[in-house]
Amino acid sequence: MTTVIDTDFDRDRGYPETIPVPIPAQGGKPAHDDLDDDPEERLTAVYRYAVESGGITAAAPAAAALGLTAKQAEEAIDGLRDRRLLAVEPGSGGLLVAVDPEIAALLLVSPMEQEIYRRRELIAQIQERTEALRRDYARKARPAVEPAPVERVEDAVAVRGFLKLAAGACAAEILVLQSGDWDAEKFDDVLRVCAHQAARGVAVRIICRHRHRADLVSRRKLRDLADAGAQVRTVSHVPRAAVVFDGSQAVLLDPASTEPGASCVRVEVVVRFLLDVFEHQWDAATPVDRGEPGYAEAADDLQQSIAELMARGFTDEVMARKLGMSVRTTRRHIAALMQDLGAVSRFQAGARAVRRQLVEAV
Repeated sequence: MTTVIDTDFDRDRGYPETIPVPIPAQGGKPAHDDLDDDPEERLTAVYRYAVESGGITAAAPAAAALGLTAKQAEEAIDGLRDRRLLAVEPGSGGLLVAVDPEIAALLLVSPMEQEIYRRRELIAQIQERTEALRRDYARKARPAVEPAPVERVEDAVAVRGFLKLAAGACAAEILVLQSGDWDAEKFDDVLRVCAHQAARGVAVRIICRHRHRADLVSRRKLRDLADAGAQVRTVSHVPRAAVVFDGSQAVLLDPASTEPGASCVRVEVVVRFLLDVFEHQWDAATPVDRGEPGYAEAADDLQQSIAELMARGFTDEVMARKLGMSVRTTRRHIAALMQDLGAVSRFQAGARAVRRQLVEAV
């Protein structure tokens, strides 16, 4: 017999508090002792009763068959109807029949998905309208008061908005220094801004640490940035996280060890200094090849940096912090360098590094 189910969403009942629990496909009926303590077991038992008996006309027969009270049976039936697992068969005079759990799930999820889709469409429309107005404002608006040479923002939301406003007004180039003080997650706001502006045709150049080459998540983000049109290079050490917009203003991001915050600097001499620092590091940095995994392209630069830090007598922990790597990864690179140099001690490694001109003689 084919059962026809009314699939209209019951607005009076509203959404249930939980997603429907799939009824187990195998196993016998729950023991009656368990039904008194577990409402979910009662729902499962009543559902199986409906499947085996062909339907439920009233709560009393189901309660008697399952050893439930009338109230427990009624609550279980109501729960199954809320989850769309029981439905009135048309033309049956009120017979409640079992509904395929997959169909029940679709009946519940469909209106939720429609609402999510509607809200996403609304969000997209708002963002599209706001973006058009914001560009007009950035081009034409004239502030009544000259902006301060240095402006502070103190929380993550304000920093995010600050970056978006600065990027929206940017017409030529964005330069990014990603310090090891900022982990990949916290730097995502900056990277999203860069990807969006690169897609618009704004030149974007990013310098980050070599360690991002070995991290799968970071490597995917760098690849996405490159696909959007950004240029990415890596170095051993970046002194400070900063973003420079059009060579006229810079956003200095606070270290990760402090509360999220940033300083917007519009002092020409300071911005020029940051530009010089960026260009100096850019010339020495190693371009990222999206098809090359790990540190392969940056191996020489990384070895030189490690050799220099070893020569200066830093501990593994300090070296790891300066390189932006874990201590374990740093020690692995130290071991690889010593093996490459054929050294059995740090002192011998330092002497051989001098001979190979990895470091300058002191």
